[in-house]
Parts: sequence; structure tokens; C-alpha cells
Amino acid sequence: MGSLHMTRADAPAYWEHFSHQADIGVRGFGSTMAEAFEQAALAMTAVITPPEGVRCLRRVSIHCQAPDAELLLADWLNALIYEMADHNLLFGRYAVSITDEILTGEAWGEPVDRARHRPVVEIKGATFTELKVGRRADGREWFAQAVLDV
Repeated sequence: MGSLHMTRADAPAYWEHFSHQADIGVRGFGSTMAEAFEQAALAMTAVITPPEGVRCLRRVSIHCQAPDAELLLADWLNALIYEMADHNLLFGRYAVSITDEILTGEAWGEPVDRARHRPVVEIKGATFTELKVGRRADGREWFAQAVLDV
């Protein structure tokens, strides 16, 4: 299990990885859909390097719009992947707000320091394979999952 963060309602928000052939799955959990998206992004960072080792020196704004939650998650993760690749950044903190079909997010991070971050892989993109967003069976927790092409 990934990092554990307490939320406003004292329900844990967290992330995890799951195996998927040659790629890797990420799954975020939270008391809201937005929190689950934040945790999925942290899980994505953790595929590359431990998120707690990334300093939050630079803020990047992300805006996405999609017709459903699954496509919105893929757009969010792919926008972050683009920012990481295009600007040689890693992110260690995320904030997301979702209203209707629009996501407004922020990511905080720093330029990649290969000696300190020791990146394990390069993520090419979030795929539509096993792309799911919803509530768990008990209805108390949201999840957001995607498979990353590495």
C-alpha cells in the first residue's frame, strides 16, 4: 500500500500499484473523486520515484474536460505525464477540483535530479486498459485506477 494521508473526515486517502503484464496499474482512493484522482497521481509519481523525495518548488496548473470520469482521469494523468516530459519535472503533491466534467488541478514539484530522485522508469502514457472511476462497494470511498504504459 502507498502513502497514507488523513482527510478532513478522518477517512484515509491512499494509493497503491497493481500488476498488469508489462505495464503497471495505479489506483487512488479517497473520500471524494477529486481526492482519488490526487492519490492516483501520487501513485504515478511513485512508479518513478518516492513522492516524499520530490520537493514542491514549482506549481503547474492543469485543466481537463471530458464527457465521463474515466476519460477525465486519463486526461489528468496524461496532462501530468506531458508536463513531466516536456519540462523535465517530477511532482510530489497534487490538488484537484472536479465540477461536472471539468477538472482543475495543480501539481507541485521540481526538476528531475537523477542522482537524488533515481528515476526507475519513464512513463509514456495512461491507457484505457482497466480505466475505472467509482465508489467502492460500501459506498464510503472513491477509487480511480488506470494502467500506465512504461
